[in-house]
Amino acid sequence: MKIALMQEFSQAAKNPVVLEQLNTVAAAQGHEVFNVGMDGDNDHRLTYIHLGICAALLLNARAVDFVVAGCGTGQGALMSLNAWPGVYCGYCIEPTDAFLFAQVNNGNALSLPFAKGYGWGAEINIRYIFEKAFAGERGQGYPAERKESQMTNAGILAQVKQGASKEFIAGLKAIDPELVKQAVGGARFQKAFFDNAQDAEIVAYVKGVLGQ
Repeated sequence: MKIALMQEFSQAAKNPVVLEQLNTVAAAQGHEVFNVGMDGDNDHRLTYIHLGICAALLLNARAVDFVVAGCGTGQGALMSLNAWPGVYCGYCIEPTDAFLFAQVNNGNALSLPFAKGYGWGAEINIRYIFEKAFAGERGQGYPAERKESQMTNAGILAQVKQGASKEFIAGLKAIDPELVKQAVGGARFQKAFFDNAQDAEIVAYVKGVLGQ
């Protein structure tokens, strides 16, 4: 699995700690991690609005399989990511949230609070969250006997979201172009995206935004 990590400006200083925990878990489970922003206060600036755009581009272009995002409360990133088609983001405070989201909802993104409740032992909680989020086969249901109905509802939600959303690139073109330009402006985002994206139309769009 390819996993992208992204944090907004207010929590950028915590990126090395979060990245260390994610890399530790990913290495043990055979996943690949892309740290696309922000890596410290002086990195390419992203707000939680930009995180939603970044996540949507990476997931819809199939450059990554999963996104870990976050802001101070985790709520802004959650709303921003879920605003886009093809993104199914859950809110995660502790490891049980991660386990149940993986098994019941089987989404492709998590939003974590990196300020609220972030205290003594926070890095341990984050590591356990990642262990539960990425270990084993996803979508097995919980309790197991409810798997069929849970997966059916997840499929219905996907249809509802598709019907309620603009076509992805049309949606990107409908918002302030400077938002998209800032979102895709980071060097590490661009490397992760262009090295791995599998959708030629989305790649061409991003190249156009960047003037390439």
